Amino acid sequence: MVLPAVLVGAALRTRHYASSVSGFLAANRCAGRYLITVAYGMAQVGVISLVWFWQQYYDVGFTSVFWGWMEGPAMIILALSGWVVYRYRQTRAMTMAQFFEIRYSRSFRVFAGLVAFVSGLINYGIFPAVASRFFIVLLGLPEVWVIGGVEVSVFASLMVMLLGSALFFVFTGGQIAVIVTDWIQGTFANWVFLAVMAYLLWLIPWSSIELAFSAMPEGTSLTNPFDLGEEKRFDAWYWVIAVIVLFYGMLSWQGTSGYNASAVTPHEAKMANILAGWRFRVLMLVTLILPICIRAVQVDPQFAGMAEGIAAVTVGQPTEALQAEVRAPAAASLMLPSGLLGLFAAALLGAFISTNDTYLHSWGSIFIQDVVLPFRKKPLSQRAHLWLLRGSIFGVAVFAFFFSLFYTPTQYIAMFLALTGAIFVGGAGSAIIGGLYWSRGTTAGAWAAMIAGMTLSSTGIIVKQLPDTIVTGDGAMFDFFRWMREGVTGQELTFWSIAVAVGLYVLVSLATSRDRFNMDRMLHRGRYAREDERVDDAPTARGLALMLERLGFDCEMTRRDRWVTALTLAWPIVFTGIFFAALIAHGLGWSPGAAFWASAWGWYTALALGVATVVVLWFTIGGVMDLRAMFRRLRAYRADARDDGMVVEHHNADE
Repeated sequence: MVLPAVLVGAALRTRHYASSVSGFLAANRCAGRYLITVAYGMAQVGVISLVWFWQQYYDVGFTSVFWGWMEGPAMIILALSGWVVYRYRQTRAMTMAQFFEIRYSRSFRVFAGLVAFVSGLINYGIFPAVASRFFIVLLGLPEVWVIGGVEVSVFASLMVMLLGSALFFVFTGGQIAVIVTDWIQGTFANWVFLAVMAYLLWLIPWSSIELAFSAMPEGTSLTNPFDLGEEKRFDAWYWVIAVIVLFYGMLSWQGTSGYNASAVTPHEAKMANILAGWRFRVLMLVTLILPICIRAVQVDPQFAGMAEGIAAVTVGQPTEALQAEVRAPAAASLMLPSGLLGLFAAALLGAFISTNDTYLHSWGSIFIQDVVLPFRKKPLSQRAHLWLLRGSIFGVAVFAFFFSLFYTPTQYIAMFLALTGAIFVGGAGSAIIGGLYWSRGTTAGAWAAMIAGMTLSSTGIIVKQLPDTIVTGDGAMFDFFRWMREGVTGQELTFWSIAVAVGLYVLVSLATSRDRFNMDRMLHRGRYAREDERVDDAPTARGLALMLERLGFDCEMTRRDRWVTALTLAWPIVFTGIFFAALIAHGLGWSPGAAFWASAWGWYTALALGVATVVVLWFTIGGVMDLRAMFRRLRAYRADARDDGMVVEHHNADE
C-alpha cells in the first residue's frame, strides 16, 4: 500500500501546475533528461511490453541479444545526431500532427491525427486484457468474485480497477503527473527487477540453464545465433528490419507523444534519448532472465514440481498465443518467494499504470488536438479545453475496456502491435523525416506516403484476422491473401509499408515541389531563435574539438555531457565490434560448440547484471535532482494561453 499512497500524493502535488493546456499536454516543457529517461522508459515497459519480450526470449533466448547488437551502429548514430528528436523539439509542437500542420497543411494534420488515433486505439485495445490476464495468473485469482450473492467476472472487474487507477493520474495532473508518477514507478521497478534477477540466478543454477540450452532441437538454439534455421518469428531478418525501423520510425509512434514535447530544451531531449539506450541494454535484462529460467525448470528434474505447475496453467488456454502470454506470470508465481512476489506484482502494477496513463493521455489528447481543434475558428477557454481533453481520454478508456473484453488473441503480441502500429507509422515516418530534414518535401508527398502506408498495413491486419474458410479459394487474389497470412510476419509487412511510403514521398515531392520551405523559422534557428531556448554561438572548433563536433559531440554539450555520452555509447561500440567479429569469423568457418556459447552468455549475464546495478543507482540520483529542478521551473513558469496547439499560417499560435 506504500507505493500507491506515494503515487497518489505525488499526483495531487502536480495538480496546480496542470491548469494550462501546455501543462496538461507537455508538462510546460520543464522536464530534465533523467526524469524523462526513467519515466519514458517505464511508460514503454508496461505489462504488455514485458509479456511481449518474455514471449520472444522464451523462443530465441540469447540469440536475440546477439542479433540485437546489429542495431549498435544505428543506435550510436541516432544518439549522437539527435535524429528527429532534437528537431522535433525545436518546432515546439505538442503533438506530431500539430507539426504536420506547421510543415504541410491543416487538412493533412486532421487526416494524420485521425489515422494516428484510430491505429493507436486499436493497438491499445488489448492492453487492459493482457494486464488483467497477467495479474490473474501471477496472483492466482479466481475466475469470478461473489459479491452480495452475485458472480462478478474477475477479468472484467480487474480491467475496470486498472483503467480507473490510470485515469486518476491523468485527470489529476495531465502530463506533469504522468511524468512524475512514471518516474517513481520506474525507479521502484528497476530496483525490484534487479532483486528478481539476482534471486532467479541464485535459485536456478547455471548448470540447469545449460541443460535447457542443450535440450533445444537443431535450428532453434537459445545460444548459437547461427543455428536459427527453424525459427520463423524472431530470426535474423527480424532484426535487419528492426534496424530500418529504428531510423524510419523515430518518434512515429504516438503512444508516448507527451514525452516528445516535455523536455526543457532540444538538447535535453537529445541527452534523454542518449541515456535511454541503457534501458534495453541492461535494465530490461529481466525479460531475458525469467524465460531462460523457465526453460531450465522445464527440463531439469529437480524442478519437476514447478514445471508441472506452469504446464497446468498454460495447457488450459484455448490458443497458442494465450499459452505464451500466461507462461511467464505462471512461472513467476511459483519461483518467487511471497515477499519478492509481492514486490514484483507491485512493480508490474506500476508498469501497467505508467503505460496506460501515458497511452490514455496520448490518444485522448491527439483526438482533441488534431481532429477536433483544427475545425475551431476561435480558441477554447483553458477550462473548456482541459475538460474536453479529459472527456476524450475517458472515451479511450471505455473503448479499451470493451475491446479487451471481446477480443481473442490469435497471434503473438509483438506481431499484433507491429501490424496495428504500422497503420500510422508506415506512412508517417516519411512525412516526419522529410518534413524535418528536406526543404523540398511537399504536402502532396506527405499525403501519398501516409495513404500508401496506411492502406498496406490495414490490408495486412484484415487478412491476418480472416477465417481460414475465406482464404482457401482459388485464384491470384486468394494466393495473395494466403501469402500475407502465412508467408510474411507483421514485421515484414511493416518493412514493405515503409519501402513503398518512402518511394512515393520522394517521387511525389520532386514532382510537386515549387519553393523551398523555410526550415529555419519552423525550427527556431538563427534570427528566428527564441530567447528562452537560444544556443550561444560557439567559437570555431579545430583539431580534436572539430572531429568530436562532427561526430555529434556538439557545442551544446558540457564536459560532463560528453563523458556521459562516451560512457553510454561504449556499450554498443564494444558489442557491435563483437558482433561483426563473430559474423566474419563464422563466414570463415568458425563454429564453436555448445559449451562455448553457454559459457560466453553466462559471462555476458554477469556483466550486464553488474552494469545494470550501477546504472539504476546513477539514474535514481539523477532523477531525484531532475525532479527537484522540474518543480522549481514549474513554480516559475507562466503559461501562455495561446500555447494550446493551434496553428496560424504554419506557425504556432503563441508565436
